[in-house]
Amino acid sequence: MEKTTDSSLTFTKTWIAFPTLFWHGEAKPAADPEGIRKLLLMLDQPLWAVALPYGVGLAAGGEILPAGAGGLPVLAYAPPLLPQQFGSPAFCAAYGTRYALYGGAMANAISSEDMVIALAKAGMLGSFGAAGLSPQRLEAAIQRIQAALPEGNYAFNLINSPSQPSLEQRAAELYLQYGIHTVEASAYVDITTSLVHYRAAGLEQLPDGEILPRNRIIAKLSRKEVARRFMEPAPPDILQTLLADGRITPQQAKLAQYVPMADDITVEADSGGHTDNRPLVGLLPTMLALRDEIQAKRSYRVPVRVGAGGGIGAPASALAAFMMGAAYVVTGSVNHACIESGASEHTRSLLAQADMADVIMAPSADMFEMGVKVQVLKRGTLFPMRAAKLYELYTRYDSVEQIPPAEREKLEKQIFKRSLEEIWLETEKFFSQRDPDQIERANANPKYKMALIFRWYLGLSSRWSVSGEKGREMDYQIWCGPAMGIFNEWVHNTYLAQVHNRRVVDVNLHILTGAAYLFRLRMLQAQGLAFPSSLEMYYPQEPLI
Repeated sequence: MEKTTDSSLTFTKTWIAFPTLFWHGEAKPAADPEGIRKLLLMLDQPLWAVALPYGVGLAAGGEILPAGAGGLPVLAYAPPLLPQQFGSPAFCAAYGTRYALYGGAMANAISSEDMVIALAKAGMLGSFGAAGLSPQRLEAAIQRIQAALPEGNYAFNLINSPSQPSLEQRAAELYLQYGIHTVEASAYVDITTSLVHYRAAGLEQLPDGEILPRNRIIAKLSRKEVARRFMEPAPPDILQTLLADGRITPQQAKLAQYVPMADDITVEADSGGHTDNRPLVGLLPTMLALRDEIQAKRSYRVPVRVGAGGGIGAPASALAAFMMGAAYVVTGSVNHACIESGASEHTRSLLAQADMADVIMAPSADMFEMGVKVQVLKRGTLFPMRAAKLYELYTRYDSVEQIPPAEREKLEKQIFKRSLEEIWLETEKFFSQRDPDQIERANANPKYKMALIFRWYLGLSSRWSVSGEKGREMDYQIWCGPAMGIFNEWVHNTYLAQVHNRRVVDVNLHILTGAAYLFRLRMLQAQGLAFPSSLEMYYPQEPLI
């Protein structure tokens, strides 16, 4: 083996080398780090490692000659690889995209109209963050996105709402009304009537017998038992209920027995928001094996695709997911800090400073009573600690009246900054317009009333983060996963370190471009080539848009 230095290529002779092939081309092979980097980034050109009189070089293009025909001996080879070659072509065909990547939904329109439109126009899929919005706000978003994207290459989030099922139902009805053909289903632990209604109402049978699912579902989940439910057909009892209510046709009820509930499963690993903090390297192979098991049993014409989300914050993360078999990758936290995000400038600035360890689990607003938690940013905000205190009090007492006076005073001064009576009046007013059943339930159950009061803070804290509420900065609930810290570490010496430079398309293109760069570098390394350490990583040098 030749001695390795940090400024030159070296080669360890292996069985993979091409001793009988020779390269010839007009361009001079590069042996210096900057020249090699430029060649590695010529993603549409084949690369050849060649033996030079003074060492090893890298060459692009040219032609390959047989032994004895002149030229330079070939030592290793890497084929062209463009970012759009990653993942499943079927995914791209289904959603009308160029790249097997989509920007996942973040509630309260953090995944904004601007973000969805920008991603779509660049050949990527974006999912609008519909969770937490009123039906009126959601309808306005639908109208704006449809006007900007008549081809329909976008998705809308449909979130499980066990405490307010009417909101989930209204969102599903709006999607059917406006012809939204792709939803990203998130936070589900079971299949609901609204979800089945959306899926079954879009089923058609073509003259050749093929079943066409016009309404596609991308299910974002992290549990095997939940994945199984989405990979199987719709539950028969729910289909019968919908049929009896006249919400689907007999044919649609029949067709629903032969297609899975979801077209795609996004394996959500250690992500922002709702997450089980699972490791992607273990979770993705498990879900792929489950898909294969169900496909062998069901023989779907189009197998369920399985993609990866959570922790996709740098090129190496995306490449690892694709190499494990992901049909597509999903980004979330890294988009939160982009200028198209619905988050406030203060929130985006905090995200741009986050380290990988600056995240923590905190009680969620939508499933507070169940003890469900979401992953949030802990740097620059006291929300995680204050939310945890509210859940502790909820589990300890059966009503706000039982909370000791000293504890209650702390709540009112430090967290709510108003009396609990005032908070309840505001909560009562809110639900009287949105879901009056919640008020009736609270009046009959003091503990549930306490939960609604506490959820006032949990719900508004995320909205304060979006709107940039002055005076409430230390209460901002900022959904964030470790991918944000991974991204910040990757770009800290580049132009993307500045939050005002972060555009969602540029960020995602750099992740995919870097993955292609690393793939070719790793392929050459596997054939015995050793690169200078300065080339081991891809860094964004200039905008790609």
